[in-house]
Amino acid sequence: MMMPIPKLTLALVTVALITTISDRTFSQEQQWPRSIAQGSETLTLKSKPERIVSTTPSVTGILLAIGAPVAASAAATPTILTDGKGFFSQWAAAADERGVEVLYPNLNFDIEAVIGREPDLLIASATGADSVAQHKSELQAQGIPTMVINYSNQSWQEIAVELGKATGLEAEASDTIKRFDDYAAQAAISMTRPKGKVSIVGYNIGGSYSIGRPESPQARLLTALGFEVAGLPKEIQREMTRRSDFDFISRENLSAAITGDTVFLLRGTEEDVEAFITDPMLANLPAVANRKVYALGPTSFRIDYYSGRQMIDAIAGHFR
Repeated sequence: MMMPIPKLTLALVTVALITTISDRTFSQEQQWPRSIAQGSETLTLKSKPERIVSTTPSVTGILLAIGAPVAASAAATPTILTDGKGFFSQWAAAADERGVEVLYPNLNFDIEAVIGREPDLLIASATGADSVAQHKSELQAQGIPTMVINYSNQSWQEIAVELGKATGLEAEASDTIKRFDDYAAQAAISMTRPKGKVSIVGYNIGGSYSIGRPESPQARLLTALGFEVAGLPKEIQREMTRRSDFDFISRENLSAAITGDTVFLLRGTEEDVEAFITDPMLANLPAVANRKVYALGPTSFRIDYYSGRQMIDAIAGHFR
């Protein structure tokens, strides 16, 4: 049965409108030098950055998506989520096409490597495994303009707007968000969605289990595609420590925590789907009985422009 196709979520539309209007105004009214608010501090950039270095692979993909001149990026420890260098697989090809080099491997901060790249803007993260916030004073002592991004409480679209202001790529950031929204809208038209609500489940990821909140980036993308996301039941919420995106639960509570008629597996593959369906603790779930369990793909763990499109493709492929 075809379900009505909703408009894109208000959050995505609002970001696009803000980018289109306020950021173009920013570009017209304030050229260079320009000042970027950084909490209680202000980052002043004398000219448009032409050599950007990223110490945060979680943000490198957003920089590439808006066409920023990235010279080098820190690399994670190679896993199934990365290429052989440690670049996240969703944007590794784009990085190779642009000639982006490895700043340092395995997220092992190397200030000499940073200095050697002579960046006119360095992008760092405030939180996460790739954070180098503790080294900010060292970087500032070297006179390296450093912009700290908190990706834990912002969508990739909001970060793109922020980076657009710092790099003079406001229009490019706006266009990137619009391309993504258009891609999602077109995918929504092509899909025949199942009835009922859906649950996003982190199933046995490093031994952990979680339920995606309706406010999570993955849930907002599913909502934009016309799905209604179910969160953790209220009776279980009281017993859990809640985060802004996912609620981590015990394996024993997993069956009671999944209320959706359909299940999407975060960072899931077809092997994960099979493991989920054959898990005896989950045998009574309607989604298991009706085999309505689907993989969101390995890159769905963190949503940016590239992984978001891959997630859209994965979902659309399930419901054409």
